[in-house]
Formats: sequence, structure tokens, C-alpha cells
Amino acid sequence: MSENETLARRIAGREVYRRSHKKADGRMLHLYGEQPHTSPLQSESADPIAQGGELRHHPLRQEWNVYAAHRQNRTFKPAASDDPLAPTRPGGPETEIPFEDFELAIFENKFAAFHPSASNVATLDGIATEPAKGACDVVVYAPEAEGNLYSIGQERRRLLIAALLDRYEAMFAQGCEYVLPFENRGDEVGVTLHHPHGQIYGFNRVPKVQQRAADAFAGGYDLAAEIRTAMPDYGLGEEGGIAAFVPRFARFPYEVWLAPIERRAGPWDCTDEELEGLAYWLGEITRRYDALFEQPAATMMAFHAAPRNGSDNYHFTVQFYPLLRAKGRVKYLASVEQHSGVFTVDVMPETAAEHLRAVKNGQV
Repeated sequence: MSENETLARRIAGREVYRRSHKKADGRMLHLYGEQPHTSPLQSESADPIAQGGELRHHPLRQEWNVYAAHRQNRTFKPAASDDPLAPTRPGGPETEIPFEDFELAIFENKFAAFHPSASNVATLDGIATEPAKGACDVVVYAPEAEGNLYSIGQERRRLLIAALLDRYEAMFAQGCEYVLPFENRGDEVGVTLHHPHGQIYGFNRVPKVQQRAADAFAGGYDLAAEIRTAMPDYGLGEEGGIAAFVPRFARFPYEVWLAPIERRAGPWDCTDEELEGLAYWLGEITRRYDALFEQPAATMMAFHAAPRNGSDNYHFTVQFYPLLRAKGRVKYLASVEQHSGVFTVDVMPETAAEHLRAVKNGQV
């Protein structure tokens, strides 16, 4: 029988409760709310669950990639009546959340690329392989099948951040070296479930991109100084000590970063005021993209925080990469980007900042 626990850290002075439930198939489900969750358990099944894939080392790119063939069979754009992220209603179809209501839910991914019990690997002559150990969570923002980070409102975004802080702590404790909360949004990104949700990956080693950032910070790169230089020409505003700005070195048209003005290693180091500001900007940037492109904007968003064991001078950011360069025009990552890693950017960062500021002023 699951019980409600109070999270150690309050957000904006409010209690946050977590109810943890072990699903029939062995995966963990965590329900977060500003009120204790007391809904009775509905029906659930115990289907077999794949336990992660394998990692193979690329000898020329010097990176590890994950291979998870079982993900080919993951749920693909189901009908609204078969939404796996909806609550399980009495007498209705079974979903991933076997309760008839919830505020915010996080559960272990049924089609996980990484898993703490991953063990199977191929033996390949000359190619290093190892089990894809780690963790993969699905984060369901709300029981409603439609919505986004803006429409769910500030209270729910605040609850989301509290839940992410809890999962950072749990994944670091189980040995994940790097934790990446993220959201894929839009068909252009390849989203297969339209119910508003994000994910969290826990890696057993720091990914190459994040390690390069950690090395740059440890080598003396000062993002706080960059923010001071970039604002106000590239800035979209400041809220609660969190700056929103277009990086002068953006790789995507209309790329936006959120970052504490004062250096913080991760959201766990942020003040309540900064977390409030972060919650605000997560919604506001989503709103501005939709207004700018006059459609639900395809975006890739992720939290970039320090690794488990820390990193000297690390400065936490949340980075938004839109997949549109104009209304109805997709920014494709084609041959040059994919083969060389050199991005071609169709919109100058200063122009992007001007356009995104204009959204707030009602000029778009």
C-alpha cells in the first residue's frame, strides 16, 4: 500500500507530496501534488518489460551511443481513447497511471533505452560494448490530454520543478552520473504521444556534449559575464533572478536559454525566487514560440545542470531549440549539420531576440 510523503524541500513555501506506487509490472510510479493523493487503485496489468539496451563506442567520433531495438515497438500516436498517459477511469481502458485522477505523474518508461538492470550486450571484435545502465522516466504534466508548459499554469509548473528536483536526487543516489530532464514537442521532432509530457534520462556516464560544457566551465568560461554582456540587446527579460536570452552563439534559429543571473550548479542550488522565475519562463517561452510561429511550435527543451559529482564553475541553463525557422518552415538538420557538426543558422541571433521581444509587446 503506497503512502504519501512530504518532499524535503518546499517550493514557494508550499508543501509538495509524493505518493509512490510499484506497478504490477515492477516499474515505479510517483504521483506529485500540493495535496496528498488518495485516489484508489484501478486495474493494471503485468506485461513483460524490456530492461534497457546496450552501449557501443564509436571509434571515430569518440562517443557512446545506445542501441535499444525494443523501442521500435513503442506506442505510436494512439487514438484519444487509447491515451496511455491519461488516468485510468473506472471501467475504462488500462493506462500507465492506474488511478482515476492525479496532479502530476512520473513513471519509469516502459520502453526504456537505459535501465538499472541492463545486462545484455553483444561481443564485437574491436568495438567496445557495455550494458546501457541508467534510468528513463516519463513526466506527465497533467491528466488532461491537451495543453503545454504555458497552458498548465504557474502552479503546475512549480510542481513540475519540485518533482524534477526529487528525481534529480533519486537518480544521482542510484548512481546516474548525469541527469537530463527534457521535452520533445511537435510532430516535427518525432513526438509519438501528444498528451503533454516530458522525460528524464539518467546516464551512467556524462554525455559528450555535457562533458565539453563541464570542461569549458572548469576552464574558466564565465556564463554570468556572458549574460551581463548579452542583456539587454539579446535579452527577453528577467524574472526572479532568471534571465531569458538568445545566445549570441545560438545554433538554432530562435534558440533561447534560461539561466540564473548568479551562477548555480543546478536547480537544486536555486533560491525559491529563482525557481519561481524558472517556472514562469518555462511557460512564457512556450507561449512566445507559439505566438511567433502562429502554431504549436515544435521544440526540443532540456535542463543542463552539473554532473552528479559536480563540476567547477558550472552554470545551470535550460535550453530551448525550436525546429522551425519561420511559420510553416522546418529547420532541418541535414547533411552538413549531421556529418560535420557545423550548424547553418538561418536567423541571426540579434534578429531572433528582436522578434521574440516583439511577441510580448503584441507586435507579432
